[in-house]
Amino acid sequence: MLTQPTPRQILETLLPYLKTAGAYAQQIQTQIQAQPEKDGKGDNFFASALSDADLSIQTMMEVVLLGLFPQVRFFGEEHEQTYNTKYFRATDLGSPGDYLIALDPIDGTQFYLDGHSNYQIILSILNADDYEAAIAITPGQDLYYYALRGQGTFKGRLSDQLNECTPLAIENPAKAICLGWQMGDLVPYLRDRYQVFHTKADYSKASPIPNFNGVLSGDLAGAVLARGQFIDGAALAFMAQEMGHIVTTLGGEPLPPLHSCDNYQRPGLVIAASPEIHQDLLEAVRLA
Repeated sequence: MLTQPTPRQILETLLPYLKTAGAYAQQIQTQIQAQPEKDGKGDNFFASALSDADLSIQTMMEVVLLGLFPQVRFFGEEHEQTYNTKYFRATDLGSPGDYLIALDPIDGTQFYLDGHSNYQIILSILNADDYEAAIAITPGQDLYYYALRGQGTFKGRLSDQLNECTPLAIENPAKAICLGWQMGDLVPYLRDRYQVFHTKADYSKASPIPNFNGVLSGDLAGAVLARGQFIDGAALAFMAQEMGHIVTTLGGEPLPPLHSCDNYQRPGLVIAASPEIHQDLLEAVRLA
């Protein structure tokens, strides 16, 4: 097998390029033009949104990876539309130790297109069984988060290097829950105790609601997703888990290993800041 750099070495090397990509996204946000919507996403405008920034950032990071880490596998959200997918030696998970780098060039594209600040660039390093690392750059808020497997989650300003970031721990998150597009049936079973943001019903162009990265900022005490895409939802769940949150399937079981999952996604996710919140979310799933 080809010699692999460590996950930390990969993050340290890619961090300046991710910061540059973030600065680019912020610079052009007010001028951005939407691309034609992606096919096959139904009425989910979050999943179908696509911008020039998505395509440009993915192309940039593909060039960087092919130049610096040609030995890694790579899967990017816009793999069907970029020029470089064919140059990577693989786009799927490999054997243990043969890392797959995954990229969501703009997570929260609809937030981005509508001028909100809580979009992010997410890059993850996946092993056969689980995540080794993930980093989420939020240029509109001058911050980023990163996590390394078994080492916790950290927060820093865009001017900080990895070793200057501080461990992340949320002691008193807002009593708010974010529900994914398909999880609206849970609302009646939670709204008596929590402020509930259902992305399908509550999204607003004028007033931003918390994105799923709100579990890292403390704006959310939990979230429920119908599925966890490797490039975004599952990566954020990994970061939340490294921070100390509880993360399970919708049935309360431990997450299955990545290699057992299909279509680059884990099954439904429950993310909670405490055992009590976790039980409330599981009960809502059971009743819905």
